Amino acid sequence: MQVLVIGAGVIGLAVARAAALAGHDVTVAETTGGIANGVSSRNSEVIHAGLYYPTNSLRARHCVRGRRMLYEFCASHGVGHRKCGKLVVATDQAELAKVETIKQQGEKNGVEGLEMIGGNAARALEAELACTGALLSPESGIVDSHAYMRALWGELEDRGGMIAFETPVVRISFKAPHWQVRFGGRDAGTIDFDAVVNAAGLGAQALARRIDNYPAEKVPRLVLAKGNYFSFAGRPVFSRLVYPTPVDGGLGVHVTLDLAGRMRFGPDVEWISEENYTVDPRRADSFYARIRSYWPGLPENSLVPDYCGIRPKLTGPGEGQADFMIAGPRSHGLARLVNLFGIESPGLTSSLSIAEMVVKELE
Repeated sequence: MQVLVIGAGVIGLAVARAAALAGHDVTVAETTGGIANGVSSRNSEVIHAGLYYPTNSLRARHCVRGRRMLYEFCASHGVGHRKCGKLVVATDQAELAKVETIKQQGEKNGVEGLEMIGGNAARALEAELACTGALLSPESGIVDSHAYMRALWGELEDRGGMIAFETPVVRISFKAPHWQVRFGGRDAGTIDFDAVVNAAGLGAQALARRIDNYPAEKVPRLVLAKGNYFSFAGRPVFSRLVYPTPVDGGLGVHVTLDLAGRMRFGPDVEWISEENYTVDPRRADSFYARIRSYWPGLPENSLVPDYCGIRPKLTGPGEGQADFMIAGPRSHGLARLVNLFGIESPGLTSSLSIAEMVVKELE
């Protein structure tokens, strides 16, 4: 098939690669001038084990399977990564009960090697930590997400696929047996495709509304949740990822590490009405209190505004966490069309598994 994938973020690139490996002729249309200029370039680069997500949800299934696939891909393609492990920490008895529930959920999801440890055992692993107990997740890790996405792009091109940059999609309509796609940009025009995948991230809902005869009630609302990160102006004190118990809308302000050895904290959850990527230095005030609950030794004035990302959520403050929405022909009735909505964390970890599912939906 002639397949068009819209969006060159991690999901779009993974889908395009999977379609090319399946023997299809693949084009990626990307609005900006490069890959990963949206949601994919602004995350914590964590490889999630699959602890938190409801049993049999798309998040749970794709995170656990995608994580195994991602480690294998990184090892075979020379992509920098480290299985450093993670501690989910509890600072009182109420939190300890929550963390034990997370362990049970992780085990239901098929996560390997989970272990509850006491405060002393946690401090033996991470001397600066203050906690009454913790969940040790040895399968969690970190990845060079940009090297990963470049490897996906390289494999796509090796299989004859290509990315058209600065190529916005203006309109999509079905004229049997093809999808007619009208492009803007320098090489504006209309091209026919057999199949279309909408992996436009924050722009997925707006794009779905530009598909002729796509049922309006099938386009979910988009809720923007901004996550701010602050870097630590000193040498890292932790060798593993450290997470507090989860909060409404996210997993709490946690310790993230990168392969260059830097330590960052974030993200928090800031509900916003429109895209903006400035980090308000005053938000550091709330970070200090949260971090000191598990790292009392955090020095004053040691947090520096770093970057932020925006999650394309499908639910807002006080509402339950929505699942990924992978809307194929069975959900909307249009042939060989898949719309991807609400693909946020753990989207990076899940990307290879999601990609396989999407390609099957097209066939």
